[in-house]
Amino acid sequence: MDVLFKLAIVIVVGWLGGKLAKFLKLPNVSGYLVAGLFLGPSFFKLISSQDMDSFTLISEVALAMVAFSIGSEFVIKDLMKLGKSIVVITLAEVAGAILVVFAVMFFIFRQDFVFSLVIAAMSAATAPAATLMVMRQYRADGPVTRAILPVVALDDVFGIIAFGLALSVARMVVGAGEVTFWYMISQPFIEIIGSAVVGVVLGVVLSLISKKARDTDELLIVTLAMIFAATGLSKMTGLSPLLTNIVMGTTLVNLVHNPNRVFFSLNHFSPPVYLLFFTLAGASLDLKVLFSVGLMGLGYIIARAAGKMLGARLGAKAVNADPAIQKYLGLGLLPQGGISIGLSVLVRQYLPEYSVAIITIIMFSVLVYEVSGPIFAKIAIEKAGEIGGLDRKAEEVAN
Repeated sequence: MDVLFKLAIVIVVGWLGGKLAKFLKLPNVSGYLVAGLFLGPSFFKLISSQDMDSFTLISEVALAMVAFSIGSEFVIKDLMKLGKSIVVITLAEVAGAILVVFAVMFFIFRQDFVFSLVIAAMSAATAPAATLMVMRQYRADGPVTRAILPVVALDDVFGIIAFGLALSVARMVVGAGEVTFWYMISQPFIEIIGSAVVGVVLGVVLSLISKKARDTDELLIVTLAMIFAATGLSKMTGLSPLLTNIVMGTTLVNLVHNPNRVFFSLNHFSPPVYLLFFTLAGASLDLKVLFSVGLMGLGYIIARAAGKMLGARLGAKAVNADPAIQKYLGLGLLPQGGISIGLSVLVRQYLPEYSVAIITIIMFSVLVYEVSGPIFAKIAIEKAGEIGGLDRKAEEVAN
């Protein structure tokens, strides 16, 4: 079957899944993912692993756009008001997830130190795409919404650092001596600093060009070109496309007088890309994974959720954050996806003896969290009373 014809089917099925999800009062993202599940190896097998390789570009574009949009949340004057609270909360929820997952794997399931350490470090990162989509769909605004997106972006940074350190310790323990300890320790920091530098430079360039753009079409063309450039340069130089695009968006939002022009221009391009991305993500999941991980996979899922929610609550309490943030922030930090899968590739490369077990558990976790995570994110903003917050803010300004 022709690839373009398959893409047409994916779009239609994803769209129907989104409509059904909306009818059931669920986030569109959950509908896309479940609809995609029926197209993959678990049911109708329309999308094969070879097809997924062909569609990699769609995933890269979608994640890059999500990362760029998340950068818009890092307005320096707003972050100054939040002060150190976001950093403290993020560190607390990252540490909570790592510590709880490590304890469960090491002490309850009796896994060895290396396995427990590496899979615990992989539990830190949150998938930003699903969370962002839920916030946009419900036009949410309020303390919890304004805290979730910066925390999600920061915990990806901390998660990459934690994984790099864990991998270096693990390789020292198993005696993989061809790479020095200093090299493994320094690599995460080099990746983060390099990504930040490239992101700042491209953000400055985009801010200068965007001021001269005459209409939305021209702005969209320029913005997409810069997002593609940031992603391509990062891949060519071994940096993080996610971090580079986040920093580029952050630089833009702090340099341009009306940055919303740039971010809103993407709205003309993003809906079908996001639909394809999430529907294909669902198609890549295999329900057979459910039967191969047993209780340990379930233990990982529960431990990660408990660690993130407990850590976020304690961190928010420590900085005396808004009561709604203390209660509900953790629910919005559960989605797990692209970054964890990317880290799994590194596990296969550097710790092949542990890769099968770790990748199986991570894929099972992605399957569960990518479907349920958006639902929990909706519950968080619903409980906090922030659904429709942007509309209420607009009405207040108008009045």
